[in-house]
Amino acid sequence: MTLSLNNLFTKELPADNLSDNTPRPVYQACFSFVSPKIPSNPSLIHLSIDVAKQIGLEPEELEDDDFLAIFSGTKIYPNTQPFAMCYAGHQFGNWAGQLGDGRAINLMEVTHEGKNFTLQLKGAGPTPYSRTADGLAVLRSSIREYLCAEAMHHLGVPTTRSLSLISTGDEVLRDIMYNGNPAYEKGAVVCRVAPSFIRFGNFEIFAARQDHTNLKLLADFTIQHYFPSINETGKEKYIQFFDAVSKSTLDMILNWQRVGFVHGVMNTDNMSIHGITIDYGPYGWLEDYNPTWTPNTTDNQHKRYRFENQPQIGLWNLYQLANALYPLIEETQGLEAILDAYTKEYDAKYLQMMQSKLGLQIQHTSDRSLIQELIDLLQEIETDMTIFFRNLSLVLKNDTPATALSKIEFAFYKANDCNESIALKWHNWLSKYIDRLQLEIVSDAERSIAMNQVNPKYVLRNYMAQLCIDAAEQEDYSILKELFELLQKPYEEQPEYEKWFAKRPDWARVKIGCSMLSCSS
Repeated sequence: MTLSLNNLFTKELPADNLSDNTPRPVYQACFSFVSPKIPSNPSLIHLSIDVAKQIGLEPEELEDDDFLAIFSGTKIYPNTQPFAMCYAGHQFGNWAGQLGDGRAINLMEVTHEGKNFTLQLKGAGPTPYSRTADGLAVLRSSIREYLCAEAMHHLGVPTTRSLSLISTGDEVLRDIMYNGNPAYEKGAVVCRVAPSFIRFGNFEIFAARQDHTNLKLLADFTIQHYFPSINETGKEKYIQFFDAVSKSTLDMILNWQRVGFVHGVMNTDNMSIHGITIDYGPYGWLEDYNPTWTPNTTDNQHKRYRFENQPQIGLWNLYQLANALYPLIEETQGLEAILDAYTKEYDAKYLQMMQSKLGLQIQHTSDRSLIQELIDLLQEIETDMTIFFRNLSLVLKNDTPATALSKIEFAFYKANDCNESIALKWHNWLSKYIDRLQLEIVSDAERSIAMNQVNPKYVLRNYMAQLCIDAAEQEDYSILKELFELLQKPYEEQPEYEKWFAKRPDWARVKIGCSMLSCSS
């Protein structure tokens, strides 16, 4: 097995002067060299051939014994030194101090066809940043991470990718709901792939410690290797870097809102400087359109990371990054201008995104009120977001409101809840929508095609992931393979998988892993 190494991070940035995995504070270092925990009996569950090609691996190399050994943590690839990054962060709005890669170990950095990739194992054992944890991961959370990253990629949402899912053969003790009932679960490790895993928190820790030397080193390194279009020097260089991160973060969150994805843990240590989704913990997709829903039990009281609040949290997190970069700039004007622009830009792009979901290509002054009325109406009774927007493409310009309603009512969880009063509201909105469609030049067929390119038919609903997990824990990976295939083409009809175009079943309303998720993994 041959990979083209570059290992830029460890060559150019300062390392921890200790080399053991003992949890401890780490100062004046961007990372610590570590050794993955060797699993007792690793076995390959699944891998992505597409991601393997992306990093430069040929199909025959995936069957090599070295593949399993290296991506399970059993063997270290020649001329590499695995490492864990040092960073800090704000968790649920509170400063948490040093955090770091507590259960993630970066195996190596590679280059292929002019692109850089970091290959990282999640669940490969303790690091200096594990605090009181064991650094391991269970099969349950590993499946969710593995599938979701690939699902998001094919949905067109910026994300890390998944190379492999490997069972370790070990058991891991976890208290799944933090209620004093720990139990042993099967262990697993996922190989995640990204340009880098540099986060907002990597800059925050140096700023908090007033280590401006290493703050500058990290910022210069990041700009040089990952933002080569920035040609400015001095403070303007860092302002342009912040502007790029702000824009990519905004676009990422806009895509979350488009497909109904809720991250669940938008702490600053979980925010990538590349504007890609990282750290798939207690995530979920909206089933019924409930803007106040959060999948994270830890966030259940205050709902800081609820669906409707994600754009604002993105801005709050950018403020923390701006504060971290301030020592390199020493004036606020440029940073404040970028932060002020975020809200205006998001508002404009959100309108465009919602217009595209509704199939509206011509701009009209009535669109904002039409969209807001719809958002309010979707909350009147339980209405499945994914199914509603997908089936809305079936509405024709010459439909009556009653005919149009019959085309979208499959999205209602309980059709009996659509009483006369709510049906009237739907008739009124659909009448306005059909009138609005008359202004569109494209045909119904063309509009339907365009809508179906932004409104997925299939997303990784929590109950789907849980069915997959339940089977996998019995060593049945058939559902995992089926979902992996399904989620590669989320915008296509795929009639052979029509059974997955379904509302959340009643049994999933209160089942752990479907409606209730914790950070435990």
